[in-house]
Amino acid sequence: MGESFDYLIVGAGSAGCVLANRLSADPTVRVCLIEAGGSDASPRVQIPAGTITLYKSRVFSWNYFSAPQPHLAGRSLHTPRGKALGGSSAMNSMIYIRGDASDYDRWAAAGCPGWGWQDVLAYFKRSEGNRLGQSLLYHGTQGELLVDKPRDPNPLSNLYIRAAEHLGLKRNDDFNGGTLEGVGLYNLTQKNGKRLSSYRAFVHPLRRDNLSVLSGCEVERLLLDGERVSGVELRQNGQWRTLQCSRETILCAGALGSPHILLKSGIGPRAELEAAGVACKVDLPGVGKNLQEHIDGLVTVRSKSPLSLGFSLGALPKILASPLQYLARKTGWLTTNYVEAGGFARTSLAEALPDVQMHFVPGYRSHRGRLFEWGHGYAIHTCVLRPKSIGEVRLGTGRSLEIDFNFFSDEADARVLVEGVKLARKILAQPEFDAIRGEEMLPGPQVQSDEQLLAHLRDYAATVFHPVGTCKMGTDEAAVVSPQLKVRGLANLRVADASIMPTLISGNTNAPCIMIGEKAADLILARTRPS
Repeated sequence: MGESFDYLIVGAGSAGCVLANRLSADPTVRVCLIEAGGSDASPRVQIPAGTITLYKSRVFSWNYFSAPQPHLAGRSLHTPRGKALGGSSAMNSMIYIRGDASDYDRWAAAGCPGWGWQDVLAYFKRSEGNRLGQSLLYHGTQGELLVDKPRDPNPLSNLYIRAAEHLGLKRNDDFNGGTLEGVGLYNLTQKNGKRLSSYRAFVHPLRRDNLSVLSGCEVERLLLDGERVSGVELRQNGQWRTLQCSRETILCAGALGSPHILLKSGIGPRAELEAAGVACKVDLPGVGKNLQEHIDGLVTVRSKSPLSLGFSLGALPKILASPLQYLARKTGWLTTNYVEAGGFARTSLAEALPDVQMHFVPGYRSHRGRLFEWGHGYAIHTCVLRPKSIGEVRLGTGRSLEIDFNFFSDEADARVLVEGVKLARKILAQPEFDAIRGEEMLPGPQVQSDEQLLAHLRDYAATVFHPVGTCKMGTDEAAVVSPQLKVRGLANLRVADASIMPTLISGNTNAPCIMIGEKAADLILARTRPS
């Protein structure tokens, strides 16, 4: 028999840390938060500009690669996920976006009552500590998750906004207010110029004897006793360990981790489990299915302007001064999240809602995929907001995780992304960029027609690191969890993370995952939603 807790929370990411905070607020219950990654106490994590070093880190990223994508020239796509306390909120770009109200109303209409916009807005507001004076109709000011503006935005970020306005896009100073559409500076989850991950916001400040936080513990399987989960079996420093659970176990390991744990535990499609050599305990066909992700196209330009972020002799004084600026005033290069500005727009294929999102980078993004390049420039990432292509995750060799995004399996996504790249080019062609104009490296001046752009995207399109949907919430046969987030066929197991999203929301996924953690806590504690 292992150590026993009332609640086991698997995954100390965006949702798991919120749950750990809310459940452990009752001193009479024992809560254990389990994280496979390690400590987040590194300047690379805490200083915003360090984020660029995390995506390929062996310490802070799982560094998954997808299965070869048949519609993307057979390429395997790099798929980093956070490997530290805070999960992917310890390595993301810190952008606070909720998505469009219609995203959540679509969930409710698809058989998830209680998940419409007016229902979830209250949970967004509960966790938010807005520091921007934005409308209280949409924002909270008392939550642990501080939301602020970029500390010291690069001048090119505002140049991008003016260029987009010149083209006819409207300025939007609050993407989380009444409308999503427009361009502007993104709100960020930072505090005093440092990253504010879900762990740092909701767990790190706590001093509760009834909350145990275990890092470096990879859960291998759930222990089942009939229709109940009795605990988990995990590995810590090469040693096996068992933890018992008297009330509920909640999987918060993300859209890749949560279905993987279910599948390794024998919960999933019977035929696939048996083919992988895993005895089926609960035949649940939807586990691992319904994978959705934003697919991204890049326009990147080389420029000689040292105003942009980059490495050059001209930028050397600014680079050398940046540590002192950061230490003294929390300003300068080290405060950047690299995508300070962006927006949401409608291409010619859109109807009432934006169909693409842009992330503007005031620095040169390598056309060769390198982490750093010598020189300067700027770039726009454009992604398809509501992709129709659906993929899956499944067990691979040795019970490993195999990820298949199935990108561009629906040609509509390819057409939208082509139009999105054309829109990005139009913004960069505006006169606001004349003084710093340079050579377009990707797609490149030789790539002009729709057919050429599509061929280019098959060779270069990438993910935006927003996987969702693999433990779909709903009431149909493909659903893995109910609208109460309970796993079908089991009495005391829930999932609360990005994997429960029936459809991908219109934007970055960190804030919605925190909302899911908030709502999950109320569902577990049988509380009504906040007013």
